[in-house]
Amino acid sequence: MTGFLSVAEAQGFAGVIIDCRFSLADSDEGRRGYDQGHIPGALYLDLAKDMSAPVHTHGGRHPLPLTQTFAQKLANLGVDQSTEVLLYDDSRFVFASRCWWMMRALGYREPVFLNGGYQAWLSQGADTEVATPTPDPAAPMEVSTQWPGCCDRDELLDLQGQSAVVVDAREAQRYRGEHEPIDPVAGHIPGAMNLPWQSFSDEHGEFLEDAALRECWGDTLEATPLVVYCGSGVSACVNVLSLAVLGRDDVWLYGGSWSDWCSYL
Repeated sequence: MTGFLSVAEAQGFAGVIIDCRFSLADSDEGRRGYDQGHIPGALYLDLAKDMSAPVHTHGGRHPLPLTQTFAQKLANLGVDQSTEVLLYDDSRFVFASRCWWMMRALGYREPVFLNGGYQAWLSQGADTEVATPTPDPAAPMEVSTQWPGCCDRDELLDLQGQSAVVVDAREAQRYRGEHEPIDPVAGHIPGAMNLPWQSFSDEHGEFLEDAALRECWGDTLEATPLVVYCGSGVSACVNVLSLAVLGRDDVWLYGGSWSDWCSYL
């Protein structure tokens, strides 16, 4: 069951805490922030170095790594299939939800989130530290060689042939092709609707209650097949998270997302 802990609840967390802070504008910012201060005992996972594979012509800006590689990264942090894990970032769940999706897809115990992220932790005066803990490594979990629940471009086309509803999680201006700050081509996948990832949290970075989530999705909540994408398969995980909270465990993530799709244009 997907869970969100308050700062008070997180202060008593006994499992592994993972700091997922990152910036798409500055790939070193997350690690610098971690080194300057983090939740006591927290370890760090980097979107580009730990939760993505090297970039190629196709596959998107943040292609998923080999499943075995990610399993080893988690094992190095002391995480096995039954470990309790708490995730946080400072970007309204964007990077923490990527880690959540990856762990959940591979069959790990479902992580929980710090509601409000690191800013909530700081705003409530909770302790921080700068030291990097030394984890007690675990044995790597045996995982599938493929990412369950992730589709590539060809599979997306097949799903569209099955009348799939495709949801673009990017901001409305990027969806409409009016502003494209990252990818070389503006626009969206033909037939896709738009539901930005920011819709599912408030201005304090706290996840919305179930009723508000249902209102965001409307009738689309019942659509099947349902595919979600964004720019590179990261922020769309917030949409997938919101659906999981509402009991939808059958949603596809287009891993390469728009950065993969537009590489064929």
